[in-house]
Amino acid sequence: MLRQNNLARTDSPIDSPIQTTDGVDSVGRAIDGALNHDVSFAVPFVHRVRTTLDLSGNDFDVLADLLRPGGSGPAKVLLIAERAVATASEHVQEIAEQLQDCDTVALVDHAMLLEGGEAIKNDDSGVDAVLAKINAHDLDRRSYIVAIGGGAFLDAVGYAAAIAHRGIRLVRLPTTTLAQGDSGVGVKNAINYFGKKNWVGTFAVPWAVINDAALLDTLPDRDFYSGFSESVKVTLLKSREEFEWLCDHAERIRSREMSAASRAIAVSCKLHLRHITEGGDPFEMLEARPLDFGHWSAHKLEPITDYAIRHGEAVGIGVAIDCFYSHLTLGFPIEDVHRTCRCLHEMGLPLWHEALSPLDRLLGGLEEFRQHLGGRLTITMLREVGESVNVHEIDTDKMAKAIEMLHRFSVDL
Repeated sequence: MLRQNNLARTDSPIDSPIQTTDGVDSVGRAIDGALNHDVSFAVPFVHRVRTTLDLSGNDFDVLADLLRPGGSGPAKVLLIAERAVATASEHVQEIAEQLQDCDTVALVDHAMLLEGGEAIKNDDSGVDAVLAKINAHDLDRRSYIVAIGGGAFLDAVGYAAAIAHRGIRLVRLPTTTLAQGDSGVGVKNAINYFGKKNWVGTFAVPWAVINDAALLDTLPDRDFYSGFSESVKVTLLKSREEFEWLCDHAERIRSREMSAASRAIAVSCKLHLRHITEGGDPFEMLEARPLDFGHWSAHKLEPITDYAIRHGEAVGIGVAIDCFYSHLTLGFPIEDVHRTCRCLHEMGLPLWHEALSPLDRLLGGLEEFRQHLGGRLTITMLREVGESVNVHEIDTDKMAKAIEMLHRFSVDL
């Protein structure tokens, strides 16, 4: 509605108010507080998660159905895969061939192969290569990137997809137990910078995630085991029943019995997805990040070891540390601490690394974690299985004792 301003005129035309809309005069001054608005709004997202047995074979239609044409022609698709995954089996090539033969898809190039692991996150060359490929093939916001690889690989490719045109549709095909149970279903992308974990990144909901069992076939044992630390973490936070099940089946998981491993992955995926979509803070704007239980030390342990330790291994150690600390400060039952450590050990995960000493170096991760969170330091600890508590200070003497207790426990195993 137009409004005539009843203000006295001055001799200066630049100061003379005129008719305005929304209560703003000719020099941009707010009238009646018209610009002072706090407007809450919600952005609708759909998180599509699928589970398949053999995406490169009989289940390919699951992927094809997700690649919806964005205009009058077929969906433009760029396929990017982790090099080690592509060379370990025929799955990537078979998926590429099926995409090439699909009438509703326009595969713009041969599969783009990049290195995976923390190497792709430790500089921006991989991201630059993806951006160059997106530009060369004129992909847009209704095009798709299908990314096949582990968690670190998906982080880097996802970051490139999120910043190109402010977002290209990303379909994740995680190839590790860790990515299928945790990071692959998450809404974060990042690369490392300044020697710090995930310093550059974005929040972006993937177009879809497909957890395919066949993609785990060639995963080395060490990487297979390491993903289940996140399963232990999330069940400690969310479900006594699922935590007990995981402990009871730890040795079967280590033996790669897929009936047990698949269930553990599915439960972890479900609990992470539920927290993201129902927890009220998918983009981590609040100070608490309960899903990062055990991560403050893990994020420091990785660069200290020059990423010789796997992320899942570092998380397992971090979970064990914080369980002992929770016992010392919040009364978390020592029986559950020991049960957690035995579960991790029986899954094939280490409980100790020499880089945990000296303590001062590790404690530097607290400030980096605070900066990563924003605001005051907030660390999630446990009072009981399924009952978390946020703390804002760390007693360094008790943390030192917690690490000493873990060391003794690991030696006695």
